[in-house]
Amino acid sequence: MGRFRAYTDRVRTALYESLTQESTPREIALSFAVGTFITMLPTFGFGLIIFVVLVRLFGWVNNVALFASVLVFNPVVKWGVYAASFALGFVLLGPVAGFAIGDTPSFGDGSEIVLRLLVGNTILAVVATVLGYVVAYRLVVAYERRSHPILDTAVEEVIEELETTPDGQPPDDGDSE
Repeated sequence: MGRFRAYTDRVRTALYESLTQESTPREIALSFAVGTFITMLPTFGFGLIIFVVLVRLFGWVNNVALFASVLVFNPVVKWGVYAASFALGFVLLGPVAGFAIGDTPSFGDGSEIVLRLLVGNTILAVVATVLGYVVAYRLVVAYERRSHPILDTAVEEVIEELETTPDGQPPDDGDSE
C-alpha cells in the first residue's frame, strides 16, 4: 500500500507542477497525449530521447505533462500493454501458422509475431492517446476552475450586471411589440 501511495503522490505532484507552468489546458492535455502515444509504443527507451527533442523543438510542449505519461505507463504497466497488444494483433490478423500462445517462438515466426504486436500496440496507443487527452484536458479545466473560484464568481456577477438595466429589468433588444 505504501508503494501505491508513493506512486500516486508522484503522479499528483507531476500534474500539479504541469499546471503551474504557463500552458493552456489544450497544450497540457496535448503534451500528455503525445507522451502517452510515445510511451505506449515499444521504443525500447528511445522515447525519452524523443521527449527531449520535442521539448527543445516545440515551445508549446509542457514538459512535465509529457514526462508524466512515463509515470502512468511505466515498465511494469507496459508488460500488460504488450500482452494486450499481442492478443489484439492475433485477434485482428489471425494466428501465426505453427505457433500458439504459450509456445516458444522460433526465429522463423519472428516477423509475423512482431507484426501482430505492432498492429495491436498501435491501436491501443491511439485509443490511450485519445482517452489521455480527454481526461487530462478535463482534469486541467476542473483544476483551474477550482483554483479560481473568486474570479469565476466575479465574472458571473459582471455578466449579470451587463444583462440587466439599472432598474433590474432585462434590456429591451428592440424585438418587443
